[in-house]
Amino acid sequence: MTQHFPTRQLRFFLTAPSPCPYLPDRYERKVFAHLPLTDGPSVNDSLTQMGFRRSQNIAYRPACESCMACISARLPAADYVFSKSERRVLARNEDLQRSVVEAEATMEQFELLRRYLVTRHVDGGMAEMSWPDYVAMVEDTAVRTHLVEYRVRSDDGGPGDLVSCALIDLMGDGLSMVYSFYDPEQARRSLGSFMILDHVVQAGLLGLPHVYLGYWVRGSEKMDYKARFSPIELLRPDGWARVNSREILNASRG
Repeated sequence: MTQHFPTRQLRFFLTAPSPCPYLPDRYERKVFAHLPLTDGPSVNDSLTQMGFRRSQNIAYRPACESCMACISARLPAADYVFSKSERRVLARNEDLQRSVVEAEATMEQFELLRRYLVTRHVDGGMAEMSWPDYVAMVEDTAVRTHLVEYRVRSDDGGPGDLVSCALIDLMGDGLSMVYSFYDPEQARRSLGSFMILDHVVQAGLLGLPHVYLGYWVRGSEKMDYKARFSPIELLRPDGWARVNSREILNASRG
């Protein structure tokens, strides 16, 4: 069952409690709305800036009754300062070819996603994702969405092996990383971090100030990686604020 909240422009719903995928012995609830087909991009922009995330044609955010561990995070691309280790990650992947493609699902992408999920998220909610599920995740969108494919350059000039892929929303004030996945056997490349850093670079080239990462979940080891990027901005009750990464990592472990 869901509860219905009418507004002038959007209708919001509240989900029933369900087990939290990030923190044990806790339950999550979400408030969500269907994005309108006629004005989806601008509505999605506004909701993302308010802490919502997009999944297909739905925008949602946590609405848990006794927990506020999920905090929206974004990176300030305009003045992001890359650390020595981050520059090494970028350099380690200079051999990859980056291609922006239409938001159209391919079996090659899906097979890479399956390898990623089986290795990294076998107990997660997406572990049983089917081909139709993947097509819907990529193609059911009312906003400006594209995919970024990263491939090893081939010797014959043709498309090389696909090693990572990111589903991205182009917003008025930045790039929103909806979902990304990669070859789990390419651990040396640090592809998860690389895709984030590469989008900071791309946002800067496009003159966009932010890269939206979704939620940092205080106390979740799965989400600690987001807090390792610095500088980082978190959405507080009084608005977005730049915080010290070391401080929030220590807080999550305390």
